[in-house]
Amino acid sequence: MIEKDNIIGIIAEYLHDKELFLVDTVIDKDNNIDVTIESEDGCVSLDDCVNLSKYMEARLDRDKDDYSLTVGSAGLTSPFKVLKQYLKFEGKEVEVTLGNGSRIKGILSSVTPESISLTYNKSEKVEGQKKKATKEVVETFDLKELKSTKPVIRFNK
Repeated sequence: MIEKDNIIGIIAEYLHDKELFLVDTVIDKDNNIDVTIESEDGCVSLDDCVNLSKYMEARLDRDKDDYSLTVGSAGLTSPFKVLKQYLKFEGKEVEVTLGNGSRIKGILSSVTPESISLTYNKSEKVEGQKKKATKEVVETFDLKELKSTKPVIRFNK
């Protein structure tokens, strides 16, 4: 069985001096290895994935362990899994799904290892008025209480 710590070590060696970072590594019981990487500048090329795959294959022994290897990038609509993804999208629009299933779209205004702050518009009923008023709110959420956070992608002309 291939050890996950060994795989993560190999990946860390390769990514050490690159603008890429590890998002996730999954190894199932059949030694199917699935590696997900992301770029700090937003662009993971096919060459990045191929080069990491070749680097890993040169350091793994197929005679000792039979395995399959897939290296890919985090998708545009994939939920964040690591702190670096939150930091990358600081100042940009994201959609947060809370533990109770409700969703909030807003600007990721700050990030710490334990929490995020989101700036968004909230409609509230104002006493004595029929119409709800919209006001800007900054709310902090513990990362543990979030189901997911994804970037909001807008295609503007």
